[in-house]
Amino acid sequence: MARISGVDLPKKKRIEYGLTYIYGIGLYQSRKILDATGIDYNKRVYELSEEDVAAITKEIRANHMVEGDLRKKVAMDIKALMDLGSYRGLRHRRGLPVRGQKTKTNARTRKGKRKTVGAA
Repeated sequence: MARISGVDLPKKKRIEYGLTYIYGIGLYQSRKILDATGIDYNKRVYELSEEDVAAITKEIRANHMVEGDLRKKVAMDIKALMDLGSYRGLRHRRGLPVRGQKTKTNARTRKGKRKTVGAA
């Protein structure tokens, strides 16, 4: 099993899709990485040699922010918004949708379980 950036890639998937299991790498980035390393998209993860895995790891470390570093950056960006007191920061702080969605009927995943008011 190939382990790249601390993530075990699924053995039977094509490497093109297997790389998307790494936080911060989507299909487009995956294809860019494979083009840069010269690895075929159709190769399965278990078919990769140690040299292939090393080349992919080197490319990711050199040109892409993934996993822990990216999560830390996103968290710091959200914290900066909250510290600034911007509208988006206030929405983050209150646990409400940030991007303009309506909240009267939807937004349950962001607001949490319903708090019933005035039910007797």
